Amino acid sequence: MQLSPRPARSPRPTRPHWQRFSAIAIAAGLLGAGCTPPGGGTGGTDGGTAGGLKLGALLPATGDLSSIGQPMLTVLPLLTETVNACGGVNGQPVSITTVDDQTDPTAGVEGMTKLTEVDKVAGVVGSFASSVSGAAVDVAVRNQVVMISPGSTSPIFTERATNGDFNGYWARTAPPDTYQAQALAKLAWDRGHRRVATVVINNDYGVEFEQKFVAAYKALGGTVVNETNPTRYDPKASTFETEARAAFGAQPDAVAAILYAETGALLLKSAYEQGLTEDVQIMLTDGVKTEEFPAQVGKTASGDVAIAGAIGTVPGADGAGLEKLAALLQEKLGSAPGAFVPQTWDAAALLMLAAQAAGENTGPAIQSKLREVANGPGTPVTDVCEGLAALAKGEDIDFQGASGNVDIDEKGDVVGNYDVWTVQPDGKIAVTDRVKLQ
Repeated sequence: MQLSPRPARSPRPTRPHWQRFSAIAIAAGLLGAGCTPPGGGTGGTDGGTAGGLKLGALLPATGDLSSIGQPMLTVLPLLTETVNACGGVNGQPVSITTVDDQTDPTAGVEGMTKLTEVDKVAGVVGSFASSVSGAAVDVAVRNQVVMISPGSTSPIFTERATNGDFNGYWARTAPPDTYQAQALAKLAWDRGHRRVATVVINNDYGVEFEQKFVAAYKALGGTVVNETNPTRYDPKASTFETEARAAFGAQPDAVAAILYAETGALLLKSAYEQGLTEDVQIMLTDGVKTEEFPAQVGKTASGDVAIAGAIGTVPGADGAGLEKLAALLQEKLGSAPGAFVPQTWDAAALLMLAAQAAGENTGPAIQSKLREVANGPGTPVTDVCEGLAALAKGEDIDFQGASGNVDIDEKGDVVGNYDVWTVQPDGKIAVTDRVKLQ
């Protein structure tokens, strides 16, 4: 069985990552109306309403999660264009400065430092990778800039919020992996798998997910065959033969693979090439749910993708505002909302609504009103412009997002349900079920 050759890994560029992203974004048309290139404008966290609301986006346009990050970035210009067309926030236009975090914690800290200390933004949408957000959030908190992640799902943020690390300057519109781990464990158990192995990327996302999954799966009665010697791979690795053998070699019923797309594709390709995946159910998560991922793993001699039949979980999007967002994306981009796109829209919308509620375009002002506009009490609204108009009149709102009702608790968390997705033989991904948690 012949697989396509493994793509070469690109060397790290030497120029600053925000310069590199400006070129990428302009070429891709991501910097639409209302989104400024890096360095566009001054003031933000300390600018009041004088210069309009300045926001930032710290998301992966390149690196291991770029296939998920790029679609997330396309929705932000649409939101700023929509909001600016209906009068902006506090009567002035909104701008969003975008920075590529390269799916790398060091680049994330550099990017957040630039956004907060140079661009003077009041709030940031990002990051996606938990390891990047974990590194960048301290910069945001130190500068009193509200950071809302649309996809950093590690439970470590709940623990840090409980310890008082964030002072209300952290939130997320995707639920923590405490819940997704339970959903994946329930899915494995419900499918009849009683002996499961794990293989995870060795970072905050992978290790925290693994630990929560093992606890949830054992509570159901299952056995994790490599529990005492878990398989974790280096995020910067380029070969994965040893890790593939360690995870698949004990002949488990299923392998719970908590991966990022670029490295995860190489690991699963290695497992397939070694003949280890036959009769083993591959179980995946949100980190690899992209249309490109199955083909990246490779194909069989018959032309089917090598991971046909793999199943996975991803935070579902079933909010009251989803239909309107889907219609806008279809009209403007000719596409449906991808994974974490609704969560990205909601994160940016909440920053704008909170600034309007406070009557001030600063980080502390947004922090003071964030949970109020997210949770109510107030009139439920799904349209951002309607919400801004109501707030401008002094009315209270309860924003109902595209991803869900986005009720944010005191730790910055939301609760959600999970879609079950399946890789079809032609490589397409279909949502086939839903896991609901109590």
